[in-house]
Amino acid sequence: MATVANLPVSSAAAPAPRLEPPIPRLESGDHLSRAEFERRYLAMPSRVKAELIEGIVYMPSPVRLSLHGKPHSWIMGWLTQYEAETPGTESADNATIRLDLANEPQPDGLLRLRESHGGQSHLDADGYVVGSPELVVEITSSSVSYDLHEKKRAYHRNGVCEYLVWMVEEERIAWWALRDGEYVPLEPDPNGVLRSGVFPGLWLDAPALLRGDLSQVLETVRAGARSPEHEAFADKT
Repeated sequence: MATVANLPVSSAAAPAPRLEPPIPRLESGDHLSRAEFERRYLAMPSRVKAELIEGIVYMPSPVRLSLHGKPHSWIMGWLTQYEAETPGTESADNATIRLDLANEPQPDGLLRLRESHGGQSHLDADGYVVGSPELVVEITSSSVSYDLHEKKRAYHRNGVCEYLVWMVEEERIAWWALRDGEYVPLEPDPNGVLRSGVFPGLWLDAPALLRGDLSQVLETVRAGARSPEHEAFADKT
């Protein structure tokens, strides 16, 4: 009987490597979860300021010196002065906040109690603020900004204790405190000075700030740091 040569059996073709679809570009106006917002943001070749507010992406335009840069600098000087006088507090400039699953703002400024001193926010393993800082500050051109609407609702719902907005073009400063579940405007004293209820001694001379008198703004917060209520607060923290 003739034998048939054993022919090699051809192996099946190796499957082509599966290519992951490209990560979509982050665009202003996108409706995203916080996880997807972070995924797209981290994939961007160059980083710009971007925020997720109530599930919608906002990417602010470049800022002008007079309408944002200088006011922002003054506000941070005010917060930093208070931090220097008050143990257990921490100020931050443009720090991202993982607020909730639909909100990841990057406020112009914030002041918080450190978690070691009873604060309601904390830092996660990535170094981001998680939860609600006690005070959030935003600089905006006018009251039509989303800072006064969508952001304010998100901060209110998440229990940010105090929210301050400087509307530069309108030459107006609004400061709200969370009381009985509602944001209530802080009322100035007869000299126009606004006083935080969460951070004793954090005093803001609003008229001086609006007229550009930074020296007076800093002197007022230093005076607040010498007040009996601040001394009691600093001793407690």
